[in-house]
Amino acid sequence: MSSYESHRGLRWIAGTAALFVGAGLLLPFAGPAPLDLSRVWSRAAPDWPILIHLRLSRTLLGLFGGGALGLAGSLFQTMLRDTLATPYTLGVSTGASLGAVVAIALNWHAGSVWGVWAGALAGAALVLLVVSGAASWRREASAVTLLLAGVAMNSVCSALILLVLGLSGVSQTFSIARWLIGSLDAIAYVPLAAFMAIVSGCAVMIVGRAREWNLLSLGEAWAGTRGTDVPRLLRFGYLGGSVMAALTVAVTGPIGFIGLMVPHLIRVRVTADDRVVMPCAFFLGGALLASCDALGRVLLAPAEIPAGAITACVGGPYLVWLVRQRT
Repeated sequence: MSSYESHRGLRWIAGTAALFVGAGLLLPFAGPAPLDLSRVWSRAAPDWPILIHLRLSRTLLGLFGGGALGLAGSLFQTMLRDTLATPYTLGVSTGASLGAVVAIALNWHAGSVWGVWAGALAGAALVLLVVSGAASWRREASAVTLLLAGVAMNSVCSALILLVLGLSGVSQTFSIARWLIGSLDAIAYVPLAAFMAIVSGCAVMIVGRAREWNLLSLGEAWAGTRGTDVPRLLRFGYLGGSVMAALTVAVTGPIGFIGLMVPHLIRVRVTADDRVVMPCAFFLGGALLASCDALGRVLLAPAEIPAGAITACVGGPYLVWLVRQRT
């Protein structure tokens, strides 16, 4: 990048980081009922427990979940060299959805969310192993083989989700349908801290290799001539992006369009340099998902609109516009 582009990129990173932090500070105060700031300051019930145990945990989950989806979408768009790629393109997130749906159908979620999370992670791990094995069977892994294997598993898992939904009872069907919309709920801080730590670690490792992603975006042959171990880089990217996406799906359900809209918007409006796109996608994706969740809490208060429904309402028209731009 030129000096001007470098400074512009740094300004965007700083600006989206400030937006991320600002969302974390302000959005916990958004809800169906206003909080009394004096009671919050004195840590008096019920305002203080509502802020800390309900709204703050949801906001942090939205920030890091949205960040994971935004960064994973940016990564897969670079790996596959396709602006329509999303964290769900390579099948692992759909595998996580299938695992969660099976857990709900078997009533593993009774009294605890751990059963759903375990089922989602097991489904994601199974698809990860199948796609990785199929993509590298008797050959070096490439973006094309990863894409073909991922799309195949995506279709299989989607069909199995419909099958499980059709065979489930009424109460399980309602729970599955609600989970598939995708939403944020307050969770305990121990699993939340573990989620944030894993997402942050994956994000640092992925963004740290942004120069290699830039080379890969120009083609595997080009990256190979510049000393990049392309198969190893692809496996690393697929694993890192899948871990972030699968963990997010396990905790929030399948929330769509964040991983599509945010990276593409940055590439179009700012730069295609992954050294800027990836950190900006993380910060902006987190702020967007947390904002959608806060909006869902106040639009029809005291009822709530799931965050996944709001992102779909925003992302659907954006996808139509994006397709029109490509034709």
